[in-house]
Amino acid sequence: MTVDLSGAQWFKSSYSSGSQECVEVAHVERDMVGVRDSKNPTGPALAFAPEDWDAFTDAVCRGEL
Repeated sequence: MTVDLSGAQWFKSSYSSGSQECVEVAHVERDMVGVRDSKNPTGPALAFAPEDWDAFTDAVCRGEL
């Protein structure tokens, strides 16, 4: 599936230290979640279904990844 990320409003977590070593997230079309590397904002980005993004972030919080 192709998702248009050109008009996405990207943001970093409020927990971000302000360094360039973090990801940016955007809510995009079809209720998808876009993710990209903050060091390379014009580079590739990924799009996840909300339930997949939630499962990923839950696993990170539990220390599984």
